[in-house]
Amino acid sequence: MLLWIVGIYTLYTLVKIYLSVMEIGYVNVEKRRKPVLMPQGRYFVAGNYAIAKERLAIVQNFVEYLLFLWWVLAGFRWLQGIVGIQESVGNAVLFLFAFFGINWLVNLPFEIYAKFKIDQSFGFNKTTPKMYLIDTLKSIALFVVIGGPILAVLAWVIAEFRDWWIWGFVLLFAVALLANVIYPTIIAPIFNKFTPLPEGELRDAIEKMMAEAGLRSDGIFVMDASKRDSRLNAYFGGLGKAKRVVLFDTLLDKLNDKELLAVLGHELGHYKHGDIWKNIAMMGGFLFVAFYIFGHLPQRLYLEMGVVPTAGVTLATIALLLPVLAFVYTPLMSMLSRHNEYEADRYGAEAGGRQSLISALLKLVGENKTFPKSDPIYSRFYYSHPPILERLEALGYDPERVDMDAELPKEGIFEFLEQIDDADDDGR
Repeated sequence: MLLWIVGIYTLYTLVKIYLSVMEIGYVNVEKRRKPVLMPQGRYFVAGNYAIAKERLAIVQNFVEYLLFLWWVLAGFRWLQGIVGIQESVGNAVLFLFAFFGINWLVNLPFEIYAKFKIDQSFGFNKTTPKMYLIDTLKSIALFVVIGGPILAVLAWVIAEFRDWWIWGFVLLFAVALLANVIYPTIIAPIFNKFTPLPEGELRDAIEKMMAEAGLRSDGIFVMDASKRDSRLNAYFGGLGKAKRVVLFDTLLDKLNDKELLAVLGHELGHYKHGDIWKNIAMMGGFLFVAFYIFGHLPQRLYLEMGVVPTAGVTLATIALLLPVLAFVYTPLMSMLSRHNEYEADRYGAEAGGRQSLISALLKLVGENKTFPKSDPIYSRFYYSHPPILERLEALGYDPERVDMDAELPKEGIFEFLEQIDDADDDGR
């Protein structure tokens, strides 16, 4: 059985590395061709950024594979020898803290390199080493304070119930729902400052748009994202009365009011179409399948690893194998997510204006240095959003009509798009 598990994980790793290699080759060729959506210089830099991230992913996947082999061939046995084989909640939590701690330490250099080398060299990272250390300590504290009790209850369920996988699924699904409720109002403010959007025309327009969509929220807030990163974003967070609109301060700096309303119109489209609940249902389905499969792993697997199948070892094995199942599930999730994004774009174009949404997407691509092209297999597998070119074309934008290296009119992108649209109307 262990040989089968190692074989499946090996195949999983090879496929991930293959996809990254294909993406690197594709982007390497495309970045030297005629640019789309951004000038040649920025286009080339965006391609280099995409390649740098994939190269790091290849190394990280290989290291994680070696770590997996160590865990199943010797690591679990070594750790259980230190912690002991007592079937108790305390023993299980201690085992799991050590397991997750070792995994975190192995992956920490990759996180640091991605943030302080790759992101910083491409102009994104604004986090100082001191801020990073404080954020890390906060994350560890949250894991201990919140994750510890959850792991303890899961360990108790495994020890006490024969069909523990059913109750384990129910518990984790309930925790996921609760996390959606408390994250915007309790968790997120631990790391960032959220300031109510000042009174004015923009706030009035957003509230009007929300009322038309039937959305009641806890408020409209600006997040101080710029102290850590220069990328642009906005989101609706939370469930029930905890729902809130969050605008990154970087977004407010780069987008005009019309473009902001179009972006929020897109997010409102997700709310209007019930995409949050669809995603929760998909997550619930995944968790159910995962717990069913891992709840029926044969005892022989643990014998071949040389360990006693205590609750701690069982949960660590699930955590170790869960990414493989998630990887298989990813294309289906991505396909449904891309469909939802198209629908949200349509709603955003109607609520905030098609030209405004196109203009906002163009700015987002440029500011976030998102390379607009991707290997078809890679994008179909990983992309939760449709490729940006396909999104823009679905909105009626023709990149072939725009010379991105030419100087735009002084009025800016939005007015430039209006001129193109007016020319189309005159032609008809």
